[in-house]
Amino acid sequence: MNSLIKLELTRALRNKKFLFFSVLYPAVLFLIIAGNADDTRIDGTGLTLATYMMVSMASFGALTAVLMGNSERIAKERESGWVRQLRLTPLPGRGYVLAKTASAAVVSLPSIVVVFLAAAAIKHVRLDAWQWLALTGVIWAGSLVFAALGVALGYLASGDAVRPITMIVYFGLSILGGLWMPSTTFPRFLQDIATWLPTHAYAALGRAIEQSQAPHTTDIAVLAGYFVLFAGGAAWLYRKDTLKA
Repeated sequence: MNSLIKLELTRALRNKKFLFFSVLYPAVLFLIIAGNADDTRIDGTGLTLATYMMVSMASFGALTAVLMGNSERIAKERESGWVRQLRLTPLPGRGYVLAKTASAAVVSLPSIVVVFLAAAAIKHVRLDAWQWLALTGVIWAGSLVFAALGVALGYLASGDAVRPITMIVYFGLSILGGLWMPSTTFPRFLQDIATWLPTHAYAALGRAIEQSQAPHTTDIAVLAGYFVLFAGGAAWLYRKDTLKA
């Protein structure tokens, strides 16, 4: 399995388009959204726009790496017969899924760090050392929820259908979850919807750290519930695909 993980990492790091959208694009988007409004405060949080959006864009970058990277690649490898060939090797079935998840998690880390570097160096965001470390760990670990979703989508759709499906899910979760703009600017009914989306809970964990507060139990429960749902769905779809092979 280690060899497969190395192969997956090599392929991901050679994909310049994927690296741009997962590593550089979130940092560029952060700088555009934060703009010159250094003193603007987000209602109900006490955080500046730059500090607030730093967590949003770091979460968005990790989401891009694990969701977009996994779903389309898995669907295409199923269609090309690569997954079927791997089943003929001693590699256990779970090894393929774990290799995909591990490689995506490794690639997601630079996307988080680059956003943080841009925020600190250009927008002068200042936090304590423990907050930077905690933010990195929480956002990185939380991305596993969306890695599981990426695996599920990869086994759900064919190579041609997976991209539009993933894009709808990707942009829907990003926008409605408040990653592109503060959810406090939404109409009330959209704010109510956002509260129950995994992306909203995901970013909320990071903002609690920025405010030196304990994460809300509701946000943890929402993320845990979605992880169980996505991981269970991925496992069921994987077994279903195995039986068809």
